[in-house]
Amino acid sequence: MSKKIITIGEVMMRLSTQGHERFVQASSYEAVFGGSEANVSICLANWDQETYHVTAFPGHDIGKAATRYLRQTGVNTDFVYFSEGRMGLYFLENGSMQRSSKIIYDRFDSAFSNFDGKDINWDLVFDGADWFHWTGITPALSQNAADMTLKALKVANAKGLTISGDINYRRNLWQYGKGPLDVMPELIRYTHVLVAGKSDFENCMDITLEDWADACHQAKRDYPQIKFITKTKRESISASHNRLKGVLWNGEEILFSNIYEMTHIVDRVGGGDAFIAGLIYGLMHLSDQEAIEFATASSVLKHSIKGDANFVSLEEVHDLVKGENVGKLLR
Repeated sequence: MSKKIITIGEVMMRLSTQGHERFVQASSYEAVFGGSEANVSICLANWDQETYHVTAFPGHDIGKAATRYLRQTGVNTDFVYFSEGRMGLYFLENGSMQRSSKIIYDRFDSAFSNFDGKDINWDLVFDGADWFHWTGITPALSQNAADMTLKALKVANAKGLTISGDINYRRNLWQYGKGPLDVMPELIRYTHVLVAGKSDFENCMDITLEDWADACHQAKRDYPQIKFITKTKRESISASHNRLKGVLWNGEEILFSNIYEMTHIVDRVGGGDAFIAGLIYGLMHLSDQEAIEFATASSVLKHSIKGDANFVSLEEVHDLVKGENVGKLLR
């Protein structure tokens, strides 16, 4: 059954070196578009969910190309706006073996960070919607972006939507005079499904407990509306070889997914977005245990796909959960 899901956040142009070249070697870059929240929308749209992404682009041809990209991937662009500013960029150098991958952001003064969203009709945006997803990246960009996120959360909450938030603490983004503890707690108070690891608890919620389960219980006491808290546990053997499992706290117990061995990673960027997209789908359509299994399998498959977005089918995710058709030649 199709659900209506709203996401909000910046979409950037991603410029990647060819193959595994280093930045100092590169003479050309491959350009695609990507952004954490939009990646979630794209993944869910690929599973026949009705998704809308709220964002702002510069009004020139690159902004229009980014809008077309969202539309081509199945995301509704009715709430894409054009604003003053530039296109946010990020540069990716893919690591290999023991050499880590590297990302450099160039997003200051972007159209999205300058956009105040004051003309958005949030009642219209959330009309008939089931779910709203945000991340901690957006309120870290600017006061405008933080204010817009809070406004959206208030309306979504009043309309009874389920709200998920990937706290996603990134120290280098908070450059406009506010810190995460000044902004994030109020946003989290409207959120029902939280993606949070130890550093997120500490930096965004001032919860400094060593044990993750204890931190979940403390978060529930501080923010009673929270229903689920989730994360992934990744072991990096090398840039090309990781182990991954999903973890979900449902207020009563901690559920774990299968552990996956990923030995020839193609592109790890967007793996977390594929995980939360899988969890959103799972919590809407499956049991709690099935949801964390589905989310983790979605993330694992993303590691086999080049680019930011997770272009896999529902059948492929379900097959991986069941251990069927894994790595076969399907005819």
